[in-house]
Amino acid sequence: MRKFRQSIYESEQVYLKKWLVLKRHEAKLTQRELAVKLQVVHSLVGKIEKDERRLDVIEFITYCKGLNADPCELLSSALPDQTNT
Repeated sequence: MRKFRQSIYESEQVYLKKWLVLKRHEAKLTQRELAVKLQVVHSLVGKIEKDERRLDVIEFITYCKGLNADPCELLSSALPDQTNT
């Protein structure tokens, strides 16, 4: 049986982090600038990008809004395969 809550090192979590970093770079934002837009401390953005902090669904949507990114883009993209249950 597969764990429901996966490690931050699982391929899906790594894919999410890379996507968020890519979107931040595309938006031409520093971590500090994004943190200001999100009204959070800048260390939160750094922790997310260094795999030290996970996002829940609501946080993910808010984060995407700060990046002017569509969360559906990630959700509809080809996430790494999870069929090895």
